Amino acid sequence: AEEPTLMSYFSKNQIQALKPKITFNTLRDLQCPVLQSNELQGKPEESCSAEELFEWLGAVLNQVSLDNKSSSFLSTYCCPQPNTMVEKALLCTITGFIIPEKIIQLLEQLCCYFGDPKLAYWLTLTVHGFADSPVSWRESEHGFHKGGENLYNFVIFRNLDYWLQMAVGTNDDCPP
Repeated sequence: AEEPTLMSYFSKNQIQALKPKITFNTLRDLQCPVLQSNELQGKPEESCSAEELFEWLGAVLNQVSLDNKSSSFLSTYCCPQPNTMVEKALLCTITGFIIPEKIIQLLEQLCCYFGDPKLAYWLTLTVHGFADSPVSWRESEHGFHKGGENLYNFVIFRNLDYWLQMAVGTNDDCPP
């Protein structure tokens, strides 16, 4: 008798593989924080801190208005100082189950971006884990009942220095 393969199991049970969904958005006239790779805390009037960048990035990814106008009362957030106006920025979102090897490939491709003469001084790659993932860092259960925070963000600079920012829920262990 022939041994059943994993794929035959899936096809018998009407389970199919789904490809990740990829969307591209071009953001125009975007205020971006000024960053220096060697200044995690930022310097007044010279560069923004890693914490300010993380907050700004959350606003951009959630399409929060950055103009500090209170007319809608949804947000009076504005880009931290110092900042610079970027005429055009690309936001690519990939939604699905992505294995670590693919994330490494994405990082390598992003680093190649600086090989050509470009105007960007830095770029980011944010990876969100599933909110209801059973595991967090180390051996702790993921604290989904508190909100499901589970993400990390690479900020890669033109000189290939990088920052790694991580966020987990209140009941989760901090990453090693």
